[in-house]
Amino acid sequence: MRDKGMIGEARADTAGRARQVPSAGTSMKNPLPLLAAVSAAFTLIHLALIAPGLGLGWDESVYISQVSPQAPAAFFSAPRARGITYLVAPLTALTTSITALRLYLAVLAGCGLFLALWAWRRLLPAPVLGAAGGLFAGLWITMFYASQAMPNLWVAYGALAAVGCFLRAARDPGDRWAGAGLAAGVAFAALMRPTDAVWLALPLAVASVVMRARQRGLLLLALAAGLAAGCAEWIVEAYVSYRGLAARLDRASEIQGRLGWYFSVDDHVRALDGRTLCRPCDVPWSYPAAALWFFALTLLVAAGVRAAVRDGRHRTELVLATAVGAALAAPYLFTVGYAAPRFLLPAYALLALPVAYGLVRACRPRPRGRRIVVGLVAVALIAHLAIQYKLVDSTADRVRRDTADLGHVAAELRSLGVRPPCVVSGVESIRVAFRAGCASRQPSGPNRSITPGELVEAALHQPVAILVADGDRPPSYARMWPAHPLPDLGNRTGLRAYVSGARPIR
Repeated sequence: MRDKGMIGEARADTAGRARQVPSAGTSMKNPLPLLAAVSAAFTLIHLALIAPGLGLGWDESVYISQVSPQAPAAFFSAPRARGITYLVAPLTALTTSITALRLYLAVLAGCGLFLALWAWRRLLPAPVLGAAGGLFAGLWITMFYASQAMPNLWVAYGALAAVGCFLRAARDPGDRWAGAGLAAGVAFAALMRPTDAVWLALPLAVASVVMRARQRGLLLLALAAGLAAGCAEWIVEAYVSYRGLAARLDRASEIQGRLGWYFSVDDHVRALDGRTLCRPCDVPWSYPAAALWFFALTLLVAAGVRAAVRDGRHRTELVLATAVGAALAAPYLFTVGYAAPRFLLPAYALLALPVAYGLVRACRPRPRGRRIVVGLVAVALIAHLAIQYKLVDSTADRVRRDTADLGHVAAELRSLGVRPPCVVSGVESIRVAFRAGCASRQPSGPNRSITPGELVEAALHQPVAILVADGDRPPSYARMWPAHPLPDLGNRTGLRAYVSGARPIR
C-alpha cells in the first residue's frame, strides 16, 4: 500500500520545482558554492579567533593520551567511547603539537559540516541549507568545540547526515548511496557516543514504519548494521574490561551521577552563559541574554514546520528532523542531573533546518512588508551572533588562562624532579600529568585506576606527586613526603605537591 504522504510529496517535488522556497533561491540549483563558503568560513573564523592558545581540556587529555606518545594513557572510564581517539590518531602519530591538532580538527570540522549538509542537497533548497549551516556554526558552542578532541560535534554531523540519507533512501529507491550513507552516519555517531546513536536510530526506525516506505527493509537493515558496526568496539570492551554490557552501563550511570528522572532544562539554560560544564548546576543565571535563543528555538522550529506544512513541501523532511532532534535532546534534558552545552549539539544541528526554513521563507519576496521583515530578521541575527561571539571569546580566553597556569604547574613539577617515568595524582591530575609526560592515576573517585598500596609501591621506583588544593589534606601515605607550593591553577589557590623522594630510573 502506497504512502500517500511520501509518494505524493515526491511527485510534487518533481512536478512543482518552480514553487521551491524561497523563490529567490530557485536559481541556485547547485548548493555546492554556498555550503562550501559556509563551511570554509566556519573553519577560518575558528582558526583566526578561537583556536590560538587553546590548550587541552580534561576530557581531551584523556582521549588524546590513548594514542599520544607524550604521556601514558589516562584512565578511560566506562561512559567514554574511542571514536574521537581514532579521529586524532593519524595526527598524534606524527606530532604532539597542540597547534597542529587544532588546525587538523578545525579543517575536519569544516569538512564535516559540509558533508553533513551535502547529504540534504536533494531534499531542501540551497538557501535553507546554507542558512541552517550558518545558524548551527554561529552558536558559541559549535564554534568553541570546532577544533576540540570531543565527540559531540561529530555525533551532530553523523546524525545530520544519517537523517538526510534516510529520507533520500525512503524517497528514491534508485539512490544507491543513500542506504550506505545512512549506515555510515549511524555508525559514525555510535563510534563517538553509542548511547546517542541509539537515540538517533530509534526515531528513524519508527519513521520507517510510520511512513510505510517501500524501502522499509533496507532502511531497518541499514540502521541495524550502522548501529552494530559503530557500537561493536564499545560492547567488546565492556565484556573485556567490565564483565559485560550491563555492568558497563551500570558503571557509566554511576559515574554520571546515576541516570534517572531529572528536569535539567534549567541547568542547560544556565550553562549557556559560557560554562563548558555545570555540575552541580546550582549557580545563578548571570547572563539571561545568552539563553534568549534557547527559549525562541521551540517557537522558531514550530514556525518552520508550520510554514512547510502550509506550503505543502518539505513537510516530511522538517518533521523528521525535528523529531530526531528532540529525541537526541531528551535524554540530556530529562535523565542526566547536570548540564554541558555540548551535549545538545546533535539536537541543535537538526533543529537548525526547520528554523532556517522558516527564516528563509519569511524573507521571500512579497507584495508588502518584505523590507521590514528582512530588516527585523537581520537585526535579530546580528544581535544573536554578537552575543554568541562574546560568549565564545570569553570562554576561549578563560581556557587560555588555564592553559598558561597548567604549563606553569607542569614546569614546576619538572623542576622538582617529577619527570617521566612518573605518576601524578590528586586534583587536576589528568591535565597536569599529560603536560608533564606522567601517568595520571587516582586511588578513588570515578577515575579510580590504582590502589593506595600500588601508589606507594610506585613511589619506590619513580617520582610520584600528589596534588592538593588549599584547605585539603594529603592522603595518609603522602603526609611525610616533602610538600612544595605550586602556582595557582585558575580558581584553585594554595595548590601544593607532595612529592616522593624517588628519581626516575634510567
